[in-house]
Amino acid sequence: MSKIVRVELGRLDYALVGEFKFFAGGARPSVIVRLVDDEGRAGWGQSVPVETWTYETVESVETTLARYLAPAVLGADPADLAEVHRRMERAIRPSFSVGQPLAKAAIDLACHDLWGRRAGKSVAELLGGVRAPEVQLSWTVQSPTLPGAEALVEQGRALGYTSFNVKIGHPQTPEYDTRLVRRVRELAPDGFHWADANTSYDLDTALALAPVLADAGFRALESPLPPNRIRDYQRLRRQGALPILMDEGIVSPVETAEFIALGMMDGIAMKVARCGGLWPAGRIVGLLAESGLALFASGLSDPEWSLAASIHLFAAAGLERPAALNGPQYIADRGTADPAFRAVRDRVRVPRGPGLGVAADARATAALRVVAGA
Repeated sequence: MSKIVRVELGRLDYALVGEFKFFAGGARPSVIVRLVDDEGRAGWGQSVPVETWTYETVESVETTLARYLAPAVLGADPADLAEVHRRMERAIRPSFSVGQPLAKAAIDLACHDLWGRRAGKSVAELLGGVRAPEVQLSWTVQSPTLPGAEALVEQGRALGYTSFNVKIGHPQTPEYDTRLVRRVRELAPDGFHWADANTSYDLDTALALAPVLADAGFRALESPLPPNRIRDYQRLRRQGALPILMDEGIVSPVETAEFIALGMMDGIAMKVARCGGLWPAGRIVGLLAESGLALFASGLSDPEWSLAASIHLFAAAGLERPAALNGPQYIADRGTADPAFRAVRDRVRVPRGPGLGVAADARATAALRVVAGA
């Protein structure tokens, strides 16, 4: 058993390539955490807030970590993830679900990294073992014009991608979305494609578009409605045009179990960053397996450690579908400063080193400051 004796925190932004509607400032912001134990070992974690995507901002993540979560985890054993999360839940209480899950994910990831380094095992091994040595990626198509969408598909294909996840919904019209998904299928007839509305449809629109997507050969409709539209999700699923996935609203195993029991979905587009980290994410993946529901993979344009955490989880889960992890698409250097951990074409290998297996560069180390402990 070891104890966390110091918590360090820093802001680390990544240059972007291309354009993505969720990023307005020209950079992908993140907050990094380094935990140090009583034997001098260190583990790294990362939070990936985007105010247009989630309610947490970079500023709220920094203050939450520095003032509340960092002091709360001092003295905890990083391998005792249940206790670490209990401490964080006491410091920042939940409302409907987990409070400040993106901030808590940074601590969770750093604990897994530190635990793995201490044990000499990769995070995937800690999660049960590597069932797949690499994860295939899906390319994101998000454009308000068909020529723009066509260019994105060709860009992805040139890099070796065969499968595409397509952003539909506001500010796009249903008529445009219909043309968009059909055009993507024409350009990439053999890939595994699905559509993500980011909760922007109403029930009538979703009911009308689901058969269109199915006819175009798409395999699922992700987050068509706000997650609190319980009866609408039930109605859409009963339509049966194609599998209905939830994403927004999946924050903890508690509401996941409730949504499964209510018959709201056929699967989840799983995001490690949104649900407080790997410990709750692994429990959610287990619930899906027990219920016979589909595991899809998604992210928040994750760089570095957040991306590595997703790769470890999905490799341990034996993910069977391309993952919509688009950090390598939108972030310079394919999402990481560690050349040993980098997407090659549409594949990312599971890092082989202990913990998350990602090496920090000088820029990351220089960004840190001590916020709790010695």
